[in-house]
Amino acid sequence: MDKQLLAISEAAKLLGVSIDTLRRWDNTGRLSSIRSGPRGHRFYKRIDLEYFLKGIDTIARNWAESHNAEEPNPEVYCPTRDIFQARLEKLQKKLSKIFSIEKVSLITAIAGEIGSNSFDHNLGNWPDISGIFFSYTIRNRMIVLADRGQGILTTLKIVRPELSSSSEAIKVAFTETISGRYPETRGNGLKFVKSIIEKNPFSLYFQTGDAQLYLRDNESELNIQIAKTIISGCFAIISFEEQL
Repeated sequence: MDKQLLAISEAAKLLGVSIDTLRRWDNTGRLSSIRSGPRGHRFYKRIDLEYFLKGIDTIARNWAESHNAEEPNPEVYCPTRDIFQARLEKLQKKLSKIFSIEKVSLITAIAGEIGSNSFDHNLGNWPDISGIFFSYTIRNRMIVLADRGQGILTTLKIVRPELSSSSEAIKVAFTETISGRYPETRGNGLKFVKSIIEKNPFSLYFQTGDAQLYLRDNESELNIQIAKTIISGCFAIISFEEQL
């Protein structure tokens, strides 16, 4: 058997719940299993159980913050833009079964802009691990993206050398239109993200360096604070409401 799959009894023991509880969670979609064999026995992906216990946001943050990180699990790791786009399309199809076409396009546009920024502004300059962490949980209405790139301050200083902090850089990135010449366009995409969130029931948590930003619908002012930890690249959590 695949070492990444656990039988329902093993999964129940790991989570500290009964087998009946796991069956109920599977039936309601809270924690889905994989059916295998002629009798349809339930098996669980180890990574799904890890996410259930820790949360994808915690796993992504730990990866982005780590000083000695390794490549993430292949199921959440997008080493190239093509892989990211393919998985973004897969997310779009899943969301389309639940939400309107308009809302789905807006959600995926936000995720697409943030993910694309990581590739655009670190191309050939990744400090260690290239690519991005990209995962989501539709059950919790959450999308998580992270990279171990140079961060917004470093990339914006190419055209705005007067910037001295991540807080200043993140404000510029989300509010000012930067020159359209590559690689100077980081701020343009994030400004587009801000314009979508302001008018829709979404929220965004975004961190780069020691600056963290909270952005919600109906809020035009940026809420930028100093974070307790430092992320050299970027880390984002996109949240969307239950009913769209």
